[in-house]
Amino acid sequence: MELALAEARLAAEAGEVPVGAVVVRNGEVIARASNRSIRDQDATAHAESLAIREASRAAGSWRLEGCTLYVTLEPCAMCAGALVLARVDRVVFAAWDPKAGMAGSVVDLLRHPRLNHRPEVQGGVLAEEAGTLLREFFAARRGRDFVDTPPRPI
Repeated sequence: MELALAEARLAAEAGEVPVGAVVVRNGEVIARASNRSIRDQDATAHAESLAIREASRAAGSWRLEGCTLYVTLEPCAMCAGALVLARVDRVVFAAWDPKAGMAGSVVDLLRHPRLNHRPEVQGGVLAEEAGTLLREFFAARRGRDFVDTPPRPI
């Protein structure tokens, strides 16, 4: 998750929503990415989506069995769907997203019983660090100073 947070910081420095993702297989990082929607002018250029594409190239297959994706924010519907379709075994995320999260906050798409693949999911890993990064980013975008408040779900 520390590597995903580093990717999120790179996204923030580029003016992107600070979300980073890393794909690991057999203890080895095979892909890493940060949000690029603004830079690429592509609504699908979320960190998870980009990391899945890079991991698929590295693995030589669209099936990412045996892989874990670490991401700094609970996946949205698009990314959760891509993770299911890519057959990622495990998804670990940091901050919860009560507005759009699809790993239990709004809906649990990742573990929906009617889908043919359901990855193992773990949320809240380094949530405070990821949440602070997101809050500081959005406070700066809104022109307000970041006030150090107790962590709250993102």
